[in-house]
Amino acid sequence: MEISIVVLIVGMLVLAVRAGLDATAAKRVLPVLVVAFMARLAAHLSLRGGALIDYGGDNVVYDLWAQEIADQWRRDGISYVTVSGAGRLYGAALHCNLLALIRYICDGPAPLASAALMALMACVLCVVMYRFARMLGADERAAFRLLVVVAFMPAFLLHTSDTYKDGVNALLVMATLAVGVSLTRRFGLGRLLLLAPLLWALWNVRPYMAFMCVLPLALGVSGLKHVVSLRSLVVLTALAMVVLFQFEFVMKSEPVEAMRNQLEYAQSPAAQNSNAGLSGWRHGSGVAFDDGGLPWGALGPKLVYTLLSPFPWTPGSLALQLGKIDTCVWYALICFGVAGARRLWLRDRRMLLILLLFLVPGALVYATTMANIGLIARQRMPLVMVTSLLCALAWTRTPPEEQASPAPGDGRRPEPERAAQPAALS
Repeated sequence: MEISIVVLIVGMLVLAVRAGLDATAAKRVLPVLVVAFMARLAAHLSLRGGALIDYGGDNVVYDLWAQEIADQWRRDGISYVTVSGAGRLYGAALHCNLLALIRYICDGPAPLASAALMALMACVLCVVMYRFARMLGADERAAFRLLVVVAFMPAFLLHTSDTYKDGVNALLVMATLAVGVSLTRRFGLGRLLLLAPLLWALWNVRPYMAFMCVLPLALGVSGLKHVVSLRSLVVLTALAMVVLFQFEFVMKSEPVEAMRNQLEYAQSPAAQNSNAGLSGWRHGSGVAFDDGGLPWGALGPKLVYTLLSPFPWTPGSLALQLGKIDTCVWYALICFGVAGARRLWLRDRRMLLILLLFLVPGALVYATTMANIGLIARQRMPLVMVTSLLCALAWTRTPPEEQASPAPGDGRRPEPERAAQPAALS
């Protein structure tokens, strides 16, 4: 039965590529994603076979929780098990329910089928990245290069070859942001309604990431006709934070309470000490900061470790040393991302601000939970994905017409190729 599920998932991959891309792009992209899919299954079999002795972590926990849900379904019937119902899923409810469904159908553990489901999510994310890059103004060649880079980034490949939830989280984040950007191009009720299931799913995978997407979405949904200045944006963001943290009725609402509890747990000394001593990539890569016990203390060093570690000189396990390959790729992406951000700033500032409204708060929040190099290298995947979108703009061959002066007041440059680009995500 497990092999049948894997074959079915491969069929779903083919359908997703053909439905998400036009015929010409799908013909070019599909072989790449099939190879990426098979590479993840090969990595799964290799790692489960002991290729890296210190590999493993949250994936084992999610497997156990999925087994508990599947057992409950056999006793009481199939129903969605919520965080409160499970008692200790900590926001991974949707992820564990998906894994439990695989176990329930296969009537027992099905590690290869579970890995295939995660590999499918990773490949669908690559399709979203391709379309997102085209929507921002990248040409087909640059968008395809982005897809290939993302599909085979070592850390992303590794952590989407097993039951980690980071690939699912990255997919939901990028799909949500893509819909937000799409709304700035053309406001539509259908796209707006699509945000509800996306945010619900994101809330049930990693709740605080749903809040990280609120500010970018607010700018996109507002349908502003004129670009917001950076100064105005900072003021509005500060006011929003004051409203959020000063008004008691907001703070005591169930969603905000859940987000606060999760964030406070991640920032607590107990969680910090625990994360610093876990196994896998994290083994021997714990980091302690002189922050006086405050999450926002020593923020500068924490940001450096959050965004740039593991450093070339960092000692650690074999898995950590292999992770430096991914870090070198990440350094290159940062350089290209800066060039792409400059190009997007000159042409369409509102689009850049939407991305920055996710990147900057996201980096700050991750920094307050920084305690382990291996763990943070996995958690920052959404930041890597958003930055890589900007790389596609740097790789795009600039048409001569783009050198024209921007229209006064809107911060954009003419986009003569827009008519040739695919429609916005819907």
